[in-house]
Amino acid sequence: MALNKSMHARNRYKDKPPDFAYLAAKYPEFQQHVQTTLTGRVSLNFKDPEAVRALTCTLLKEDFGLTIDIPVERLIPTVPLRLNYIHWVEDLIGHQDADKQVLRRGIDIGTGASCIYPLLGATLNGWYFLATEVDDMCFNYAKKNVEQNNLSDLIKVVKVPQKTLLMDALKEESEIVYDFCMCNPPFFANQLEAKGVNSRNPRRPPPSSVNTGGITEIMAEGGELEFVKRIIHDSLQLKKRLRWYSCMLGKKCSLAPLKEELRIQGVPKVTHTEFCQGRTMRWALAWSFYDDVQVPSPPSKRRKLEKPRKPITFMVLASTVKELSIKAAAMGWDAVEAIAVVRAWVEKILTDLKVQHKRVPCGKDEVSLFVTAIENSWIHLRRKKRERIRQLRELPRASEDVLQAMEEEKSSQKSVSNNSDCENLKAEDSETGFMAPDEDVHLTTGDELTEESAAKEEHSEHVKEEETEAMQAETSLGKGSSNAKEEPCPSEEASNLTVEKEQSPKETSRCFLFKCLMNVKKEGNDVLVEMHWVEGQNRDLMNQLCTYLRNQILRLVAS
Repeated sequence: MALNKSMHARNRYKDKPPDFAYLAAKYPEFQQHVQTTLTGRVSLNFKDPEAVRALTCTLLKEDFGLTIDIPVERLIPTVPLRLNYIHWVEDLIGHQDADKQVLRRGIDIGTGASCIYPLLGATLNGWYFLATEVDDMCFNYAKKNVEQNNLSDLIKVVKVPQKTLLMDALKEESEIVYDFCMCNPPFFANQLEAKGVNSRNPRRPPPSSVNTGGITEIMAEGGELEFVKRIIHDSLQLKKRLRWYSCMLGKKCSLAPLKEELRIQGVPKVTHTEFCQGRTMRWALAWSFYDDVQVPSPPSKRRKLEKPRKPITFMVLASTVKELSIKAAAMGWDAVEAIAVVRAWVEKILTDLKVQHKRVPCGKDEVSLFVTAIENSWIHLRRKKRERIRQLRELPRASEDVLQAMEEEKSSQKSVSNNSDCENLKAEDSETGFMAPDEDVHLTTGDELTEESAAKEEHSEHVKEEETEAMQAETSLGKGSSNAKEEPCPSEEASNLTVEKEQSPKETSRCFLFKCLMNVKKEGNDVLVEMHWVEGQNRDLMNQLCTYLRNQILRLVAS
């Protein structure tokens, strides 16, 4: 019953699935089909048509007071699925909000031997049904089921010729406007497709229930796609003779082409839904030519609004926060609280990545940043840096004498740096305004191995690149300020970034990868960082940035 939580909210089986043990004790005809395990669990063999038929008849009798007969060689409906469709039609026609005394009229195209939709609609809501059927056996059983439940005044079963849908069925009732039509069309185009050949993903498990049904019930020329297109073409002629046209679909891939067909034909009102029950999923499509009808939202959208996705998080342990505080004090920052320390380093990393961010109001004992990523600047930074160096090498060079002098100077500096400790080198980098983590970036174990092997191959070249960049940074910073080696405060950088964003709001809104809300809050002695998705192209990009931030913070402590 994996999909029961997504059943229609009014479906009686959503939170209370059938109790097989209770039903078996009450109905002997059902009891002979159930099996009891050694642990006392009662189960049913859904591969047995007789057992499936017994369950359907028992549920209709127990929960709706309906007595029906169904031949095993014809389609045996499942009650929860049909009930989902009935409740969705209620939503389409506004049955819950309308006057219950108003008679609602519906059409069931291909009612089947059980005549289940008209029986449920008439019993639950007092709807009037015109039920059509092309198969002789199904027609006879349907009439019998209506009569033995004393519903002949609400349900009219009519025999129609093959390939008849709506046009011929409404010839005799030219003055009546129906509120809706329902249809459970033949899903398959041929026998091979009905058996799952070339129509079922091989990775999916086999069906858990037996497939019963006559030829006209499960197969039609062109399958369900062409069948529903014929209903669409009938509706283009009938138009406002029905307020809502609807069909169930057995394949999700049929939904998009049918919606496109309705768009091409200029149908103004179109919606769809999902029917979830047990391990089975079905889809339904509805359309209308009336301007005053209320169009229900697809349930998938409603579920997304009701159940927001969980944020992506990572934890900064108290020991890590302590080390970050020491480094922050060495940088001259005034951050003291654990949250402020983590926030300051996060802002510093985001600023280095050129990821736009600004502080927003939040609750007590937490800090919030609204983050806007314009470009992916956190993947394979070292690789990109080496690529830029290679491009610079392709530019016109100085004379050979000058290049030789520069090489001699570099080699002398290299010998000095090799004798010094690695930590001194990192401290030197941080003093010149470049953080060591930016020089050695990897997000996953696979990337780490790749980067380490690449680093070994180009070690001497990489050392030269670092020293060249450090020299250039010292020169540029020395020209710009008398206090060039001081690290700017992250809050000042964030405010400057905000000013830049205000100066060009059009550029920010025109193109971005994603936007998210980042919360930094206390979790005991630790600090929790949450990233809540707002909008954007791909949620995986936010996941990558979260992993990068975590790795950078850990690398700061390790250095």
